[in-house]
Amino acid sequence: MASEQMADGTGGRVPGGPDATVRPLDAIDRDILTMLQKDGRASIRSVAERVHVSRANAYTRINRLIEDGVIRGFGARVNHERAGQGASAYITLKIVQNSWRTVRDQLRRMPEASHIALVSGDFDVLILVHTEDNRALRELVLTKLQAIPEVLSTRTLLVFEEEDLGPDSP
Repeated sequence: MASEQMADGTGGRVPGGPDATVRPLDAIDRDILTMLQKDGRASIRSVAERVHVSRANAYTRINRLIEDGVIRGFGARVNHERAGQGASAYITLKIVQNSWRTVRDQLRRMPEASHIALVSGDFDVLILVHTEDNRALRELVLTKLQAIPEVLSTRTLLVFEEEDLGPDSP
């Protein structure tokens, strides 16, 4: 579904790119988004039945949401502890002014990083990381993050317990 793109005369613009025009969402689009957030593996048939439209209409709407960059992809929500990543932490970084893109590109290549954000306040970057244990977390901070020339300082906040607040949460 995600790999099939519909021709809409965009002249080669990148789907969801900065020059993309986002069309307004209606109630059916929002229902589709809610359903796919709960179950990204839902079939077109089940989506269509749930939101009371034809399969062709559901297919077209999902493709439009992908093309417009509203849906950025489909993935699995992972229990990191059960996946052998027992240590989680938020790490804050202070970075050299105007080095965000360089730092971001290096952070993207770190498999331990699951979320990266440029933020305002006392630090510049917030990263959520998952590692095998505290020893691996220590190595990540000391040998990978602090080795990035544009990183001026780090602060590590250990996560003792996590709660997934996805759509299936009570």
